[in-house]
Amino acid sequence: METAAIILAAGAGTRMKSKKPKVVHEVLGRPLVRWVVEAAKEAGADRVVTVVGHMRDQVIPLVEGDTEVVVQEAQRGTADAVLAAADALAGFDGAVVVLFGDSPLIQPETIRQMAALREEHNAAVIVLTMELENPFGYGRIVRDGAGEVARIVEQKDASPEEAAITECNSGVYCFDARALFDALSQVNSDNAQGEFYLTDVLAISRAAGRPVLAYKTSDAEQCLGVNSRGQLAEATRVMQRRINDAHMAAGVTMWDPATAYIGPEVEIAPDVELLPNVMLLGKTTIGEDSVVGPDSRLTDTRVGRGCRIDETVAVEALIDDGATCGPRAYLRPAAHLCEGAKAGTHVEIKKSTIGKGSKVPHLSYIGDTTMGEGVNIGAGSITCNYDGANKHATIIGDGAFIGSDTMMVAPVTVGAGALVGAGSTITKDVTPGALALGRARQQEIEGWVAAHPIEKKK
Repeated sequence: METAAIILAAGAGTRMKSKKPKVVHEVLGRPLVRWVVEAAKEAGADRVVTVVGHMRDQVIPLVEGDTEVVVQEAQRGTADAVLAAADALAGFDGAVVVLFGDSPLIQPETIRQMAALREEHNAAVIVLTMELENPFGYGRIVRDGAGEVARIVEQKDASPEEAAITECNSGVYCFDARALFDALSQVNSDNAQGEFYLTDVLAISRAAGRPVLAYKTSDAEQCLGVNSRGQLAEATRVMQRRINDAHMAAGVTMWDPATAYIGPEVEIAPDVELLPNVMLLGKTTIGEDSVVGPDSRLTDTRVGRGCRIDETVAVEALIDDGATCGPRAYLRPAAHLCEGAKAGTHVEIKKSTIGKGSKVPHLSYIGDTTMGEGVNIGAGSITCNYDGANKHATIIGDGAFIGSDTMMVAPVTVGAGALVGAGSTITKDVTPGALALGRARQQEIEGWVAAHPIEKKK
């Protein structure tokens, strides 16, 4: 049977104290609502409908590419939010899973099991429930003598006896589509909040003679909703542990998993070693036998095999096999270290190719540069690529040696095998194999210090 998912992402999230809707906030670089979309798709949902509302201009770009977007104009409760998806799913005859866009920890396997249980028992509703030591704030599950779900009582509407129940509603449901949309028209707002509760569909379904069952999870963490900055941090810790455990099980070494933050799309080969305080985000990939860290952040960066990345920030960079970075290196977009190349201490590289075996060891900036193989760049050297209006290119041929404190004023070419003397300012092309000196002549006046004594102030 087909399965559709409705993701509720219309709420304001006032407790976040933010100018952004809460579903836009991120866990490990991925917006909350995208975690839920990906879980639904991985679970096999044939269709995904996202209900947006509050500040929807920020939410829609995150979901419009691969989900059907509908609008809840006024936020009047969960039942009203689901009803907003009725037209989108008109005629759909299957299972409908209702998920929350602020609950990023839901597991795809749980969604699959709920859908299978609903079909097995031809149930109107399957409710995902959990046991909590402190259930305050959650709807309580009230069961009948047969163990089915009789009703769900919200915290503000619960009697003292009902409030003592520890089995709680997660807010995740799997409905029979026809039963759901038939029942929604009968839901009213006669409750303490004055809202239309989706939980009322359960009582309506029972009255129609359809089974209402619970699927109790042993993993209550997956039901965590993010309504505050503290809960956002808690969700991040849970997801961090899940991801790190999976990588370690696949052969990655982490000195301290608590200080390794790895995004969901990152790929790491076996026998990679991650030292403390490492962040790997976006579509970063790390090849086998590489060591990353400590204190490194790589975003959308590809690292080859056998690399050493120490105290490095890299964004949209390409680091080939055997290359080394750091400590304290900064690789900006389109930086490419070829095989065996080096970007050393306090080096910044932007939109440049550092050829095979070439080295930029210390205190240098290389921008808009194509560098050949076996080049050595002396400490404190800079490619002066920006004239205040436009960027210009520098070309350095194979085997060139650039002395320390050299300014290469682009556009300029240094030929293969050339040697540039330390302290030079190079404004013209250098012939291959030539020695280039671009510095003022040193002068010396004997006895000048004795003839001009300096009177020290007291």
